[in-house]
Amino acid sequence: MSIWEVILAFVVVVLMLVALLANVLVLMCFLYSADIRKQVPGLFILNLTFCNLLMTVSNMPLTLAGIIYKSQPGGDQICHIVGFLETFLTTNSMLSMAALSIDRWIAVVFPLSYHSKMRYRDAALILSYTWLHSVSFPIVAASLSWVGFHHLYASCTLYNKRPEDRTQFVIFTGVFHTLSFLLSLIVLCFTYLKVLKVARFHCKRIDVITMQTLVLLVDIHPSVRERCLEEQKRRRQRATKKISTFIGTFILCFAPYVITRLVELSSVVHINSHWGIISKCLAYSKAVSDPFVYSLLRHQYKKTWKDIINKILKRSSINSSALTSESHNQNILQLNE
Repeated sequence: MSIWEVILAFVVVVLMLVALLANVLVLMCFLYSADIRKQVPGLFILNLTFCNLLMTVSNMPLTLAGIIYKSQPGGDQICHIVGFLETFLTTNSMLSMAALSIDRWIAVVFPLSYHSKMRYRDAALILSYTWLHSVSFPIVAASLSWVGFHHLYASCTLYNKRPEDRTQFVIFTGVFHTLSFLLSLIVLCFTYLKVLKVARFHCKRIDVITMQTLVLLVDIHPSVRERCLEEQKRRRQRATKKISTFIGTFILCFAPYVITRLVELSSVVHINSHWGIISKCLAYSKAVSDPFVYSLLRHQYKKTWKDIINKILKRSSINSSALTSESHNQNILQLNE
C-alpha cells in the first residue's frame, strides 16, 4: 500500500467510528426522549439516522477492504447487495434532508397552520414517497446488471461493464443524479432561502424595537448598550450561519462525488483513482456531519444526550461504590474470623 492508500484507509476508519457513535447517540436520544418522539421532524431525523447507520455498517467496511486489497471484497452477490444499498441509502438520505427543509419552511413561513399542514400522517406520506423514489433507481440498475465493484471508488456501486450499454447507462446516471442530488439541492435552496427571508424580516422588527428602547433609555450604561448591539448583530448572523451550514454541508459532501460520476461518463477525461476515493469519502462524511448538523447540537438533543450520559455515569458510580462497600465488608469479616 502507498502512503496515499494508508491515509485514505485511516480516513475511512475514522469516518466509520465517528458516524457509528454519533448516529447511535441520535437513536438513543430518540428512544429516550418522549418529547423528541412527539415532534414530526423526529420521523425525518430517524429515517436519516437509519440511512446513515446502514451506510456505515454496510458500505464503508467494503470500501475500506477495497482500498486495502485493491479488488472486489467478497463475492458478486454481496457486492450487488451492497451496491443496491449504496444507491438506495444515498438517495434516501438526500430526500430526507429535503423533507426536513420543507418541514422547517412550513414551520417558519406558516407557523399558525403548521400543525394542520404537517401532521404525523403527512410526514409518513412524505417518507413513503422518499422510500419509493429511492428504491426505484437501484431496482432498475440491478435488473440491468449495472451494479458492481468500481475500482475508481474502491466501492460496490453503480457500474456498467458492457460497452454496448454505454448510452443507456449515461442517460440513467444523468436522470438518477438529477432526480436525487439536483432535486434535493433545489428544494433545500428554495425552502431555506424562504426561511432566511422570514428570519431577517423578524430580525429587522426586533432591531427597530431595540433601537427605540435604547433611544428612550437615556441613562442606560454604555456597556449595556454595547451588549444589546452585539446581541443584535449575533441575531442577524445566527440564521444565516445555520442555513449556510445546512446547504453548505450538502454541497460540500455530495457535489464532488456527483460531479466525478458525471465527468467519469466522458471517455476523454481521466480521473485519478485517489480522487475517486476522496470524493467517495466526502460523500461518506455526510453520515458524520448529519447527526451534529440536524440533531446533537440542538438544545433539546443536547439536553437529552447529556441526561443519558449522566445517567450512565451515575449508575456506574453507584455500582462501583456498591462493589467497594461489599469488598470492604468481606475484608472485615475475614479479619473477624
